[in-house]
Amino acid sequence: MPTRTLYLFSCAAPPVFDIAHVIEDAQADGWDVCLGLTPAAARWLGDSLDGLAVLTGHPVRWDYELPGQPEVWPPADAILLAPATFNTINQWALGLTDKFVVGVVAEGIGKRIPTVTMPCVNAAYAQHPAFERSVETLRAAGVTVLYGEGGFVPNQPGTPEAYPWGVALGAVRAEPYEPARGGRSE
Repeated sequence: MPTRTLYLFSCAAPPVFDIAHVIEDAQADGWDVCLGLTPAAARWLGDSLDGLAVLTGHPVRWDYELPGQPEVWPPADAILLAPATFNTINQWALGLTDKFVVGVVAEGIGKRIPTVTMPCVNAAYAQHPAFERSVETLRAAGVTVLYGEGGFVPNQPGTPEAYPWGVALGAVRAEPYEPARGGRSE
């Protein structure tokens, strides 16, 4: 089986603390995993970043490389952005790419890299009219958004529930892909 590269991107939401297990599960499925984080998620996982780099075999990234620096990751065959916060979903749908993770997934749409995202928002955020518009915008662009029945269902503020990581990995597993077609991701 050819090596498939998965860009696993995560935001600062409580499920990010399970990311090592998610990496291991993806690797067990045959993925070469590259981990990217929002700056806030990188702060949350600060003491674990070196260990996560060892686990993946790639540097953990949360910022763009400088012009002229070489790309340190292989091209993506698929992207999973989970947990995806309210802020990140809205920035992505609007094309606001100041964060590395949002820039890569925004460009991934144009490169036709199979992309799955699963939000992690509470029910109060989900009521904001921009959120539903953003989910629909991403779906219309070809992104698999695991939100609602069969995906992530918002919880009430302050009442965390189990995050369905298995659903997210299952959706990535189901996506069609062509190895090494992603090219550079920035």
